[in-house]
Amino acid sequence: MKIVEPSFEIQHDLDHSSILVRLEACGRVCYKSEDAITEQSAIPFVTRIAAHGHNSMLELAVVSFEVTCHPDHVLELLSCHPKFLVIDRVDNGMLVTGSIRAFRELYKLHFHNQLVNDLIFVLAAKEPYLFENIFDKDKALEKDAQVGIKKLSLQEVDALPTKLRLRHRYVSVRFTVNRAVSHELVRHRLCSFLQESQRYCRYGQDRFDNQVTFIRPVFFPEGSKEYALWVEAMELAETCYLKLLDTASPQASRTVLPNSCKTELIVYCNLAEWGHIFQQRTAPAADPSMRQIMIPLQQEMEKSFR
Repeated sequence: MKIVEPSFEIQHDLDHSSILVRLEACGRVCYKSEDAITEQSAIPFVTRIAAHGHNSMLELAVVSFEVTCHPDHVLELLSCHPKFLVIDRVDNGMLVTGSIRAFRELYKLHFHNQLVNDLIFVLAAKEPYLFENIFDKDKALEKDAQVGIKKLSLQEVDALPTKLRLRHRYVSVRFTVNRAVSHELVRHRLCSFLQESQRYCRYGQDRFDNQVTFIRPVFFPEGSKEYALWVEAMELAETCYLKLLDTASPQASRTVLPNSCKTELIVYCNLAEWGHIFQQRTAPAADPSMRQIMIPLQQEMEKSFR
């Protein structure tokens, strides 16, 4: 077996990548198939994921628009109850931010809405592969010439006033933690998540070095009797898991794996929600394993997004 320390990575590099590259990089974490990424792999991977209805992966990229319009247009969009979009009124219109999944589902439900149509018209022109079999510009409503729609760059979102930036600037963090910590993180409902799947990952394969990886526990000092007992329990769990793989699937065999198993998890949300997460997960009463990773993450996040 392998024992590793918990860690995190703020995914700054993906902020400057295309939406397709971002979605593939995040999506392959679930299957630990990052080695399959090539210069041509993003489009078939993402379109296949979308066609199969794996919508959670389409939440890991957001787009922000500045919409110049009449106040009535704002009310038109709000009448669609777009609960998965972030919408703020500004001078001469509004700011709208949402994930690819949110925009796809909004159009499915409200294709007859002029403003929804116009937003998807602009987005599909830039990212046609993400709207195949959903949006057909030849059958769509004609764009309203009185409405101006501008897709904001990351630099423009970062330049927004603080109150708006907190709501419209999204940040993803890739964690390597144990399953107990991941179980707590996924309770933050305003986030989007992708996680290494024990259903699909067969740890008895060469690409996993034929072993299970565990996160070193923060509770037990190495060399203590408690740590020795923990190691014994992990070794037994690994032995049983690998033995079960001889006759059972990974999703059946995983039932013997404990919370100490290493998992990779991407958490994606806006800066306002990150502030709430840090408030809850760095508090003295929080799980020590959670504080171990969240306190340094908060410090790095504050340096990156002052």
